[in-house]
Amino acid sequence: MSEFTVGDTDFLLDGRPVRLLSGALHYFRVHEEQWGHRLGMLRAMGLNCVETYVPWNLHEPRPGDFREVEQLGRFLDAARNAGLWAIVRPGPYICAEWENGGLPHWLTGELGARVRTRDERYLAHVERWFGRLLREIVPRQFGRGGPVIMVQVENEYGSYGSDQVYLRWLADLLRAQGVGVPLFTSDGPEDHMLTGGSIPGILATANFGSDARAGFETLRRHRPEGPLMCMEFWCGWFDHWGADHVVRDARDAADALREILECGASVNLYMAHGGTNFAGWAGANRGGGALHDGPLEPDVTSYDYDAPIDELGRATEKFWHFREVLAAYADGPLPDVPPAPPVLDASAAVELTAWAPLDAVLDTLGGPDAVHPVPPTFEELDVDRGLVRYTFEVPGPRQPYPLTVRGLRDLATVYVDGVAAGVLTEDAAELKEPVTGPARVELWVESLGRVNYGPRTGESKGIAGGVLHERQYLHGVRARGLRLDAFDAGVEEVPFGVLPEGGAPGLYRGTVTVSGAGDALLELPGWTRGFVWINGFNLGRYWSAGPQTSLYVPGPVLREGANEVWVLELQQAPEPQQSPGLQEAPELGKTSQGTSTTSKESSANSAVPSSPVLRRPTQASPLSGAVNS
Repeated sequence: MSEFTVGDTDFLLDGRPVRLLSGALHYFRVHEEQWGHRLGMLRAMGLNCVETYVPWNLHEPRPGDFREVEQLGRFLDAARNAGLWAIVRPGPYICAEWENGGLPHWLTGELGARVRTRDERYLAHVERWFGRLLREIVPRQFGRGGPVIMVQVENEYGSYGSDQVYLRWLADLLRAQGVGVPLFTSDGPEDHMLTGGSIPGILATANFGSDARAGFETLRRHRPEGPLMCMEFWCGWFDHWGADHVVRDARDAADALREILECGASVNLYMAHGGTNFAGWAGANRGGGALHDGPLEPDVTSYDYDAPIDELGRATEKFWHFREVLAAYADGPLPDVPPAPPVLDASAAVELTAWAPLDAVLDTLGGPDAVHPVPPTFEELDVDRGLVRYTFEVPGPRQPYPLTVRGLRDLATVYVDGVAAGVLTEDAAELKEPVTGPARVELWVESLGRVNYGPRTGESKGIAGGVLHERQYLHGVRARGLRLDAFDAGVEEVPFGVLPEGGAPGLYRGTVTVSGAGDALLELPGWTRGFVWINGFNLGRYWSAGPQTSLYVPGPVLREGANEVWVLELQQAPEPQQSPGLQEAPELGKTSQGTSTTSKESSANSAVPSSPVLRRPTQASPLSGAVNS
């Protein structure tokens, strides 16, 4: 029976030194029918291993309600079939620019800052979750015929906490539930991160984007023995709504990769292939320096990450530079690069045929409608991804006074007596025009993604304070939530009618007829902000704030002939004749050049709408305005 172990200086396969050349590819960001192609691309780039996180909130949306956990097992089987080893990073927290860092909303709503500590209630939830999750990992370990060679204990814990009792408990739990392959931790190459996040007797690895020698020197001060590994080599970066699209020069990234390997270290490319934040699962960051206490910076739907394999699975310039570097460390000739996935034959416009106002959608698909003394949070209403309608009555008669929302998270579209009155944000939480009583005020608050990194991970969504008219709180608020997964069962019960005049918000229904179904891009010029489904598959959020102006449509989602389309517009749609459409290449907007990124932060730009059309992807770079120099 073969054995993978950690030696004094190297990883060992049956006692023989081996180097891990790994790449991050998250199964939950890639359509399952495309896993084989993407894994083949990793092999062709020169990698011998794939790494994936596991998002707890995706698989346990409510306590004890496990969904599609088997997907991880199928992915690990696909990795084995592709000839790759696998590294699994099960969390419980994963960061990953994913909603709430992978922690379920109900967990952080219940426990707040007690998560990721030795708190007994938190540990009980983790033990239940791992009891289910590890059934997909343990039988697929190396030595049992599977590909799994290492499992992570927590994730970048030294960037967050210092509870060594918790970390040791977690490592012991993994062992007790059958994990026999080497365990490891990963943290930034800084003293406080390594002391807070590593555990004696468990392999420590480092995460960085450049300066490998300096990073490994820091790691060696803490761990004089054991193989060196950069568990996250940040070869690209992610984007925020309203900011520039970030790229990293391909030659610069290749030089940084070469430096890691010249140090005798193993590496995991983060990301080798980024994929897509389908179904509104994109997370958010906070600006504001080390404490991350500044404005919310929601992540875009695309997780292209300027990775060597782009969002559509195509080899980029960075791929070829990396392949050249990695070939020198391969055991033999590299496999041929797999053919590019099929693409849509021809452009096609979406024909919108029906519409339902937001109120009707909420009445049909929403949660309980109840009056609360103060505005409840999303967590209290059991809303993970989606929106909440808060309704207040302003008593009268009274003078016109300012209306202010305290503790607003994300943004709110406001209506006064049924008339649109503005959009409020955390930083601009007062209506421009005063409100005269009596009046009925509605606030439609949308979650733009929970914070996935830093001290404010797990903060509540919605209205965390209250609504003030002048200095007086308005009490007795009616609230009703609409979860995105409420659309999973379909929209047949929604009372659709004719298309509205003037592009009102609401749920639009239509069809797009295609020939030669394959990968495509959906563009929505003139639409403001919302979500799109094709044949019931949620492509994710669109937003005119940019930099992303098109959504990736995986080929397996489309079928030959007619395809059903739903567009949930939350603010302002264009005139009915401006339909969404599939287009040639993903538009990610103006570019910000990135090189040696070493901290989790990014930068603002707006997109200009163009004619809507559904097109086949081109062979050009999918990054609009990308500068690789």
